[in-house]
Amino acid sequence: MGKVSVRDLPVAGKRVFVRVDFNVPLDATGKVADDTRIRAALPTIRWLIEAGATVVLGSHLGKPKGNPDPKFSLQPVALHLETVLKRPVYFASDCIGPEVVKLLKTVDPGSVVLLENLRFHPGEEKNDPVFAKSLAALVDLYVNDAFGTAHRAHASIAGMAAFFAQPAAGFLMEKELEYLSRVVNAPERPFVVLIGGAKISDKAGVIKNLLPRVDKLLIGGGVAFNFLKARGLNIGKSIYDEELMPETEKLVNDSRIVLPVDVRVELPSDGKDGLLVNVTEIPQDGIGLDIGEETIDLWTKIIREARTVVWAGPMGMFERAQFSRGTVAIARAIAEATKQGAVTVVGGGDTVAGVKMAGVEQQVSHISTGGSATLEFLEGKNLPGVAVLSDKK
Repeated sequence: MGKVSVRDLPVAGKRVFVRVDFNVPLDATGKVADDTRIRAALPTIRWLIEAGATVVLGSHLGKPKGNPDPKFSLQPVALHLETVLKRPVYFASDCIGPEVVKLLKTVDPGSVVLLENLRFHPGEEKNDPVFAKSLAALVDLYVNDAFGTAHRAHASIAGMAAFFAQPAAGFLMEKELEYLSRVVNAPERPFVVLIGGAKISDKAGVIKNLLPRVDKLLIGGGVAFNFLKARGLNIGKSIYDEELMPETEKLVNDSRIVLPVDVRVELPSDGKDGLLVNVTEIPQDGIGLDIGEETIDLWTKIIREARTVVWAGPMGMFERAQFSRGTVAIARAIAEATKQGAVTVVGGGDTVAGVKMAGVEQQVSHISTGGSATLEFLEGKNLPGVAVLSDKK
């Protein structure tokens, strides 16, 4: 059962609140440095404009701790949005109160208004019902298009929706739910999941939830070293989580788990290219920072034979050129699988950065805009921002 979509709402002549994720990086001059999240919201905004709605956008930016702080103002985002939308964007100096009400009364249908940072009010993060009601009173309809914040039970994400008969999903939210639901609940097989990143604590729940569903679970990055250690191997000075060793030991012998057979390690005596070693021969003072050549070849073959692929977490410290080969090679293998007809989903900021480094961001089925939200969805958790949206009858 899907969620009610923005396209199901009677939006003409109405004020529509759209919760967007405009939590974007700003450069030293205060301008938007990366507008990926802004552009991701454009289809919903443009559709509402064309349908004759007044579009009222709400977002947070940074962590202003419940007080107005000029360095977290959304005004630079409003200016950038004007540029990419190619039309005026009205900026409200607050997100609730008489000045906002006055502004909304003066703008014409089809206008776009961006409210000031929602987190300038403590009620946003506290999910305060009074604050949520004040936001709801500004508009006629509610749409959530901010999947990246859907795991937060905040006023504009969870509390506000309760004041509307049909809180709906925007096009970006719809796309996220469609792809992530498909890979979790009805993947075409073989279903292959790749887990990487630095910390197993971030991915333990995902591994546990997806392992019974997959055909192969490839574990690289820093996460792999908990598993290699659980198999009794020496991992040198590589990263691992002692607290999660008992949990790892319960999973490590599952036949669906595929671990690296070789790794590239950094040694105190050689910080240049790293040393390529079999996982049984990691030096005592070595730190594993990438998967090795044999592993790349083996995993590329598995990925190319897959019909569904999910990837969360880079294969190594890809920010450093000498340890980027694994991440780039895996990204290209996933792009190749997509070309062969596989459904491929990539999630998490670092993973997306790896895909962009490989130059294949346009060659995968879906790049998820969520970091923690994507991981929590893959863990099987009920996201507050999704749970409050109306189900389609």
